[in-house]
Amino acid sequence: MYNEYDNSEFFGRYAQMPRSSRGLSAAGEWSQLKGLFPDMDGRAVLDLGCGYGWHCRYALEQGAARVLGLDISENMLNEAVKRGGDGIEYRLCGIEEYEYPREEWDLAVSNLALHYIRDLQAVYQKVHRTLRPGGVFLFNIEHPVFTAGVGQDWIYSDTGQPLYWPVDGYFTPGERETNFLGCKVKKQHHTLTQILNGLIGCGFRITAVEEARPPEEEVRPPAPELWEQELARKGDRLGFTEDAKLGLFSGDRLLSAVPVSGGGSPVGTVISFMGLTAPAGYLVCDG
Repeated sequence: MYNEYDNSEFFGRYAQMPRSSRGLSAAGEWSQLKGLFPDMDGRAVLDLGCGYGWHCRYALEQGAARVLGLDISENMLNEAVKRGGDGIEYRLCGIEEYEYPREEWDLAVSNLALHYIRDLQAVYQKVHRTLRPGGVFLFNIEHPVFTAGVGQDWIYSDTGQPLYWPVDGYFTPGERETNFLGCKVKKQHHTLTQILNGLIGCGFRITAVEEARPPEEEVRPPAPELWEQELARKGDRLGFTEDAKLGLFSGDRLLSAVPVSGGGSPVGTVISFMGLTAPAGYLVCDG
């Protein structure tokens, strides 16, 4: 698994982000994601791509009996260990490399890590295997409209106003190189079909999907005439395909969640889709 987080320049910038210094309360997705966690009292929790260990410590605070956090980055794990949490085990291990023992965990959680994974299907299969009956898979992944974005940035007017979010190559999954925190970062683009049908194919049953919206005061879509002007002026220069020109997105940038449950079925999954500015959508499935 490709790992930018052990690059000293990139990690130095990442460490300055509010989510790094202030934790879950400063993470844009937390107000939505928090309500999707199942009861963890006495449960075994696996965190795939644990980063600074914020979700591991939250699980411990909620009464989890056992917590294992995996990350491929030594820098991330060093920060996690520094922040404490008696009873949490941290392990230097990639999501794809973990052994996933059968029926070992009650909850598998992964926040903003799966869009670095090339073969989601293989990970889904392993997670399904490692969850106990009644277990839940909760993950937050960048929305495919975001990972298929052209440079993962808005198109701006001459005055700096965001006009629209360009999408190109949506149906061509695979590696994308983008600019994050001033550094080149490689991610994996997966279509919504791959993300959802991959779960179904592994035995999960989808029971709910919700994509969130930002507060109304933050939704300020530009006037349609501005879109047309900018598309005519910049679209060809940027090399957009016709599909991209037909698939411009603007306005709806954030996602919100509602509490959901697995309905007593054997294995449940909750998915949060991160998108554009801070954004997410939620899906629940069970087996």
